[in-house]
Amino acid sequence: MKIGVFVCHCGSNIAGTVDVATVAKEARKMPDVAFASDTMYACSEPGQDGIIEAIKEHKLDGVVVASCTPRMHEPTFRRTVERAGLNKYMFEMANIREHVSWIGKDTEANTAKAIDLVSMAAAKLVHNKGLTPKSFSVNKRVMVVGGGVAGIQAALDCADGGLEVVLVEKTPSIGGKMSKLDKTFPTVDCSSCILGPKMVDIAQHPNITLYTNAEIAEIQGYVGNFDITVNKKASYVDWEACTGCGLCTEKCPSKKSRDVFNEEIGTTTAINIPFPQAIPKKATIDAEFCRKLTNGKCGVCEKICPTKAIRFEQQDEPVSESVGAIVVATGYDLFDHTRYGEYGGGRYADVITSMQYERLLSASGPTGGHVKRPSDGKEPKNVVFIQCVGSRDKSVGRPYCSGFCCMYTAKQAILTKDHMPESQSYVFYMDIRAPGKMYDEFTRRAMEEYGTKYIRGRVSMIYPMGDKYIVRGADTLMGTQVEVEADMVVLAVGAEASKGAPQLAEKLRISYDSYGFYMESHPKLKPVETNTAGVYLAGCCQGPKDIPTSVGQGSASAAKVLALFSKDQLESDPQISEVDIKRCIGCGKCIETCPFGAIEEIDFRGMPKANVIETICQGCGICTSTCPQGAIQLQHFTDNQILAEVNVLCQQTLQQSFE
Repeated sequence: MKIGVFVCHCGSNIAGTVDVATVAKEARKMPDVAFASDTMYACSEPGQDGIIEAIKEHKLDGVVVASCTPRMHEPTFRRTVERAGLNKYMFEMANIREHVSWIGKDTEANTAKAIDLVSMAAAKLVHNKGLTPKSFSVNKRVMVVGGGVAGIQAALDCADGGLEVVLVEKTPSIGGKMSKLDKTFPTVDCSSCILGPKMVDIAQHPNITLYTNAEIAEIQGYVGNFDITVNKKASYVDWEACTGCGLCTEKCPSKKSRDVFNEEIGTTTAINIPFPQAIPKKATIDAEFCRKLTNGKCGVCEKICPTKAIRFEQQDEPVSESVGAIVVATGYDLFDHTRYGEYGGGRYADVITSMQYERLLSASGPTGGHVKRPSDGKEPKNVVFIQCVGSRDKSVGRPYCSGFCCMYTAKQAILTKDHMPESQSYVFYMDIRAPGKMYDEFTRRAMEEYGTKYIRGRVSMIYPMGDKYIVRGADTLMGTQVEVEADMVVLAVGAEASKGAPQLAEKLRISYDSYGFYMESHPKLKPVETNTAGVYLAGCCQGPKDIPTSVGQGSASAAKVLALFSKDQLESDPQISEVDIKRCIGCGKCIETCPFGAIEEIDFRGMPKANVIETICQGCGICTSTCPQGAIQLQHFTDNQILAEVNVLCQQTLQQSFE
């Protein structure tokens, strides 16, 4: 076998702490290496052309490139060797940037390690064989999970592109957090006026099937062919018959149900429609507070419903859907402000969250847009906003910035002055982060035009004094402690991953970080893709972001789906497990451990044997490490290939010890 080795300088990224010329020189001495050279930028067009020329000139059978992470450039170099006439799996990559040059400054030690990694890659390449992908058909339907603004945008873009879309939302109406907002920054225009038409488009689009009050129960299959079970939760109302007239909500005697849409500012009836612009505008019964469902008495709604739509006997209903791709847009939840005991959240009635304040500002809110203190219904004069509640705070496990809190606080301060011209707003902040278009100008407008007083410092405690609250904190610019008398305190709570996000990630077989946000395939180059083919991300499920960014990601994920479905056939990755039928004893351990359900039991001459379903296998390798007989091997990462790397490393270590 004739191997070519190409060592990349990567400018000074690698060459700054690795003697690249020496690595190439030592590579020429390695077994089966027929050609070795160093190049400034291997991934550049001249660098790739040089690899192609060397393959043809020296009749190379395989190529090793020593450069940066395979995660970023392995597909690039595989296409390069393929253009030169080689099978793309006759290529290996040694990561001498992230694994060597970026983690140490000792040039001699780095050079030695780089040589070791190159020799390991070359040893493995000797045992490589050409792999060929197989083609399979695609189900050109897409499921969007989450009906917030990102999910709505993704669904509409896919549907407008001619695809059939299934949109699943866990609450009774689509709209997400944006539907709860009164105004949006920096234009201070009506949130419902922007979102409402898009929600109506979802309901009326012929290519969109909408499931609200529903959750994902199970996901099977693979890119191009996912089989998903959706659990439609019982609403106890026949939505086909319900007209959304609202008569049942007016007459319902149980008025203790949690008003989830209004952030539990007050209560609502046991049967209700979330908000006037809800899509679908259908009633739902809260079984926990319905007298008929809890003790068998009442049934007023059933008696007065003009269309006889009430169904107390209704049960959860599973629905099966087959799609080729999934867009995840499950949004975010707000930080639990009661964890800050010093602020009195949950104990003091007039210490509320930013979203609760948003509902007080909204004309469709519980007070009709008139800002009133929850404790006594009086109009507040002094309103104090406290930022970074559940953001940039390691003590509560939220060291990250939620991104949009500075902006919505400025917006709420402006709206407070509009609603109550005689009021005064104060903002305790750490730093103002307003990087978007017209964002910084907007925060300055809150200060300069609306007279909002910004105090740089953290709040240490809030305590009641009479019918008011004393907000005690620090002014770090003045170097003094301050106390502000407030009628109402608004906590600018940060964003956190939505509840149930890790459980859904496991069903989707995608990764999530330590905070529960879903991981993209690459933070720069693949921001809406995941490491599971056919699953894409949109909006705040990936991390906190504002409305324009969420909408942009929704469109980006739709573009990825449309690109995926542009072909009638997809190619499967041949780096999958393969069973040696002669060695398999039919123990079934691989079947039990496979997280993708890609291994089945078959009958082979009267004996149970394992068989890999090629289109489902994701090449994770768990079965390989589980099989006691070594009968199942992961192609391109077989035992012989891994042991070849280990053996050459041991030989070099042994040789160095003698020297």
